[in-house]
Amino acid sequence: MPGTQGPLNAFLDLRQMPVANAELGPLAGLRLAVKDIYDVAGYRTGCGNPQKFEEAHAASRTAQAVQTILDAGARFVGKTQTDELAFSLFGQNAHFPYPVNPAAPDRVTGGSSSGSAAAVAGGLANIATGSDTGGSIRAPASFCGLIGLRTTHGRIPLDGAMKLASSFDTFGWFADDIETYEAVGKLLLGRDPHQHPLNRPLSIRWLDAFVTGPAEAAEYASMKALAAGIIGQPVETEYAFASSPDKLYWCFRRLQAFEAWREHGPWIAAGGRLSPGVEERFGFGRTIDAKTAATEAARRLAFRAEFEALLGNNGFLVLPTVPGAAPLAASTPEQFQAYRERALHLLCLSGLSGFPQITLPIGSVDGAPFGLSLLGPSGSDVALIRLGRRILDAARKV
Repeated sequence: MPGTQGPLNAFLDLRQMPVANAELGPLAGLRLAVKDIYDVAGYRTGCGNPQKFEEAHAASRTAQAVQTILDAGARFVGKTQTDELAFSLFGQNAHFPYPVNPAAPDRVTGGSSSGSAAAVAGGLANIATGSDTGGSIRAPASFCGLIGLRTTHGRIPLDGAMKLASSFDTFGWFADDIETYEAVGKLLLGRDPHQHPLNRPLSIRWLDAFVTGPAEAAEYASMKALAAGIIGQPVETEYAFASSPDKLYWCFRRLQAFEAWREHGPWIAAGGRLSPGVEERFGFGRTIDAKTAATEAARRLAFRAEFEALLGNNGFLVLPTVPGAAPLAASTPEQFQAYRERALHLLCLSGLSGFPQITLPIGSVDGAPFGLSLLGPSGSDVALIRLGRRILDAARKV
């Protein structure tokens, strides 16, 4: 199993081989880093696990979405560290030195797209691919001061990617400037199937209340005010879904874990070795029976219908991406777990609905980044990027 290389522990220490890319194109001259759950021709895909790496054969083809970026002129600069089997939120893989968060070195990068976020935040790549099953684009982007979009589920093909929980898995990418982000989005997303303008911002008070403390609440209010000057004042509501926030959180947790065990359980049962924490999350999935999964799937469908009705054709939700700045790297397991639960209450809405959500790096708490999110209807990904551009342009002038 390779180690890491470079000052940020972002890249895997792999023998560099030529990876074909176009000499010309809209991304010519930009450097691309690839999360190690995506196949790159000639490289093994290790998925953050030494045994998986040893068992893997070199890929014969590059993952479809990654190849699209290469065909547009981006130059491959390496594979990046990921949390083990992409099943964690903080970027602390026991098999590697932890990636360093360049924006807040005493805090975590976030996972599972940890190395990719570190690479872009540290200026080692202009674009880095990641994935978002439970928050692995949005959380690292918020923690490291980057732009990150959880795309509409199923909109970008995942050919050549490790699966975790198929009904939640999505392709994503990081950049630190909106021009680059939008250029990649045009290639991967094309024209939005959702053709109605997003002009009705909403906020839900109980969601806003998941920020962790007074400093976070004050900064979030400032971010909302800045955004409101561009997109309009969000209509605040106490909107209550039929399922409580806790029930939605557990719906996500149970379905994700059930699907993750279904995908990787046979390998684990046959002797696949995992580190503590990750092993516990897969073990939880093993306890979820088909009847429970069916009950939660029905809850998910009901929630999606309610959420779709709330947003309508032109609505979008404004919310904190995560509860605040990234946790300190030296946090206790109890502190990490408390943050994880709070964060997933916010992050699970996009995952359960399949709707897109973008996080924008316009805030900070205690000198560390804190992102604002916009969550729109299914297929409104490009519209969210364009709204994000307007907000970030305004933030530059402040």
